[in-house]
Amino acid sequence: MNPDERVKGLRRAPVLLAHLLGQSRYDFVYDQLSISVRGMGLAKRWNLLRAGLNLAWRRAQPWAMPLHVQIELSSLCNLRCSMCPTGNRELQRPGRFMETDLFRRLWDELGPYLLTCSLWAWGESLLHPRFREILAIAERHPVVTMASTNGQVLDREPVLDALLAHPPTYLIVALDGLSDETNAQVRVGARLAPALAGVEYLAREKRRRGQRLPVLILRTIAMKHNQHELPRGRTFAAEHGFDVFALRSLATVPTPAAGAQHDRLIPDAARLRAYEYRNNRRLRRDDFVCMQPFWFPSVFADGTVVACEQDVQASRPLGRVAEGIRFSDLWRGAAAAELRREIRGDRAAPSFCRDCPARDRPRHDVTLEATCLRPGLSPLVLGERKP
Repeated sequence: MNPDERVKGLRRAPVLLAHLLGQSRYDFVYDQLSISVRGMGLAKRWNLLRAGLNLAWRRAQPWAMPLHVQIELSSLCNLRCSMCPTGNRELQRPGRFMETDLFRRLWDELGPYLLTCSLWAWGESLLHPRFREILAIAERHPVVTMASTNGQVLDREPVLDALLAHPPTYLIVALDGLSDETNAQVRVGARLAPALAGVEYLAREKRRRGQRLPVLILRTIAMKHNQHELPRGRTFAAEHGFDVFALRSLATVPTPAAGAQHDRLIPDAARLRAYEYRNNRRLRRDDFVCMQPFWFPSVFADGTVVACEQDVQASRPLGRVAEGIRFSDLWRGAAAAELRREIRGDRAAPSFCRDCPARDRPRHDVTLEATCLRPGLSPLVLGERKP
């Protein structure tokens, strides 16, 4: 985040404190979607207060457990997306699915403290053979859960059954075009048909059952080859049963092949770009304040914990969650503290920081818009879920 965003966060602290103490409530915005969590337990409220102090101090040994986490259910994918290290075969880690027992251990430890959890990283989560069981475990704690998919298996009965029986808060369907030709230019091998069929079925079943969740989001990244279709995005999303249309700007991925492609994909309009340019060169920024290692780690499919999802190859692991090794041991361990000190002192020191996609953005959020297409979704009010 930039310094202004950090100051705004600190200024909101008194209001947030009053809501936490008086109403057990926390209101926040995530990817431009307004969320209100009610009936929060004491552990989560206390953790939130402690985590807020990291905005000011960024301690090498954080006072709090993470507020957000990314859990990689799969490091395998069924597409060959040119901007993704999994799709373009740059990922050096073995392809695998996270073991269900590992996810359960993580969730039992982290769930009482988390605000949000992204159930993906560098792979297609819906391919997980025990996806339904994963979602059932995730219901044990009141966490805003987000699943993301390229949609290629979204029309399969076991996947649809899992999403309706144990719905995540949000299901993000990533489509970068309104036709197969446009979408497949980057998402190589993708077809719209299974994605749209799955969303339409979920929308019908939600209405029939009176379910709010999962909130169905069409997420599109603005790029040069799809910019002519973007004005139709909201209408297209509404016609096919989506609840939200989200438009994102294109950020770099810190791998050689993906980085080499970035420039040819930049859209023409400045308002659609993630970065500012002068004479066709990206403007570098020196005011970026990295918060990722202090409250938003990632756990890869084999249990390896990294400080940031951009450490794609796990070049600086904090350790690996396994039998007898808890997440908290690694979160507060020596390797984590050393890395945080490096990032605090010289944010470009770790290799994955040198081409950080967030560093040069004028604002932290890469979402350009998130338009609610159904009434009653903004803000999304979530109560405490019971085990």
